[in-house]
Amino acid sequence: MVKEKLLNALNEQMNFEFYAAHSYLAMAAYCSEESLDGFANFFLVQAEEERFHAMKFYNFINALGERATIKSVDEPNNTFSSVLNAFEKALEQEKEVTKRIYHLSDLALDDREHATMSFLKWFIEEQVEEEDMFDSIIQKLKRIKDDSNAFFMLDEEFAKRSFTPEGE
Repeated sequence: MVKEKLLNALNEQMNFEFYAAHSYLAMAAYCSEESLDGFANFFLVQAEEERFHAMKFYNFINALGERATIKSVDEPNNTFSSVLNAFEKALEQEKEVTKRIYHLSDLALDDREHATMSFLKWFIEEQVEEEDMFDSIIQKLKRIKDDSNAFFMLDEEFAKRSFTPEGE
């Protein structure tokens, strides 16, 4: 049986993953308003991925014989000054997720909750990829600055992005 503190933290992370999905939807809406459909698609796919992550927590909590507790989602930031600003906010959010996953890992380690430690290993690796991806995109956006051709080429590249959950 999972200790209450760890169970609460797992539920909090599940709900934070749903919040992250909402944040990415807000970023997609900003990009859509700017007629940047590729960037909007990038964030829509990212929102799907975050919902997938939330459901991994949901299913794990249930597999432990515990109850997933769904909470209301706070309103995300809906104001961005640029696409670069949206990606910078996304990186900040991913860094917060990483911090939370590390905290969960510490709790699981302290409780000697090996199943949870094993479960979280996937998320630790995922966060390395997520932060690297957002940092790379930010660096590209900074390099291309006012080069509209490069900017729209990146928009076209992101229009092709899709999400296929693992194992499918």
